[in-house]
Amino acid sequence: MQTYYFSLPVLVLALLAGCATTGGQQDYLAQASDLPKEVPAWQDDIIVPASTANLTDLIDSPELQTLVTEALSNNPGLQQTLLVLEQSRAGLRQSSGDRYPALSADFSGGNAEDSDSQYTGAVSLSWQLDLWQQIEDGINAAEQTVFQQRATYQAARDTLAAEVMSSWLDLVAQKRSLAIEQRRLSTLALNEQLILQRYQRGLGSLDDLDSARSATFSTRASVRELEQAIEQGERTLNTLLGRVDDDRYKVPDAYPQVIRPLAELPEQTLARRPDLQSAWYAIAAADYSASVAYKELLPSINLQAALEDMADSPAEALLTDPVWSLLGQLTAPLFQGGKLKAAAEIAELETAIQYQKYRETMLTAVEEVRNALARELALADRQAYIRQALEKAQLTLSRYQDKYRAGNTTILELLIVQQQTYDLEAQLDTLTYNRLDNRITLALALGLGVPA
Repeated sequence: MQTYYFSLPVLVLALLAGCATTGGQQDYLAQASDLPKEVPAWQDDIIVPASTANLTDLIDSPELQTLVTEALSNNPGLQQTLLVLEQSRAGLRQSSGDRYPALSADFSGGNAEDSDSQYTGAVSLSWQLDLWQQIEDGINAAEQTVFQQRATYQAARDTLAAEVMSSWLDLVAQKRSLAIEQRRLSTLALNEQLILQRYQRGLGSLDDLDSARSATFSTRASVRELEQAIEQGERTLNTLLGRVDDDRYKVPDAYPQVIRPLAELPEQTLARRPDLQSAWYAIAAADYSASVAYKELLPSINLQAALEDMADSPAEALLTDPVWSLLGQLTAPLFQGGKLKAAAEIAELETAIQYQKYRETMLTAVEEVRNALARELALADRQAYIRQALEKAQLTLSRYQDKYRAGNTTILELLIVQQQTYDLEAQLDTLTYNRLDNRITLALALGLGVPA
């Protein structure tokens, strides 16, 4: 039996080299953790703890809940993200295997001219000592990648749920717009009949009839456009649900109540967002990978033990009388043309890149919250103004209808007032939809999502 002793000065020099090599990395994780604290409070009228825990709590509709659940199960894009997550988990298991010794067995046989057959059986055990925690850093990098992909998957789930909710709400809005245009068309048809009757009694002109028919044809075109938009919206929803059938949907005639999500402090809001969590874990994974790259510059120690047996028959070569050996190896990279140093610098620059991506993601998140909050207030004001304008227009329309029956105004003037009234009704309905849809956008921006 032989024992190998490593020189103490060599090990001391190796330790000093390790300290000198890995001591200059920037702490991007600490910098990233401090960024949300610098965001000023949201410009909102109410800052309270969130009243809803999940994105789907905004709309109380069992039918919509069913559609969201179906999309989360069937959407192919989301399934791809899930498979990437499973890949990263397999990668973590693969990296974790580096902690343990590698055991292998070998059996070979050979025959040469003028000699007996020779058979060799061997079992070897090899193990790299993790002096610098390089293997552990690699495992930690793989673990952070799993966390990153898990957060990315959650962000994809949240976004998909919001898209399904918005598409469903858009169908409600489109069908309400269609109903308004159909009422407009019915009114114009009655106008045509009235004008025709007056003309037959010698109380009107062909110009009045042509004006009414022109408005009717224009409205019919709008009705057809809305019918096509509804069909397209249903196809969009089918795609989100992962359906290949051209299914139709029955949605309510009235808008559902959509709860207004309440903002919290910026640091709490941003901490909930899975896209920011994913960006943070990406920094952590890159940081560990950079540490692994720097430690490639350090010496490594490998141990290998083996049992080997040679015999004239296969049975006797199965380690019946083996010879054992033990090998210790210290390897240090002396010169590789700067490749390892460059690889370490590239890895550190990747960490810096991921930090800048985190900053970009955070700035986008802040912008999304501020825009959604401001849009909520602006849409509320516009709704109030258009509602008042519609009330005045309806009073004006009533007066003009009386004037026309009395022969004190022209059909063209009546048509203009009617068109203005229906336009205001359609505009108010669109504003209502935009405000409700914006609440879904606001909830997503505030970090509300669907359960994992």
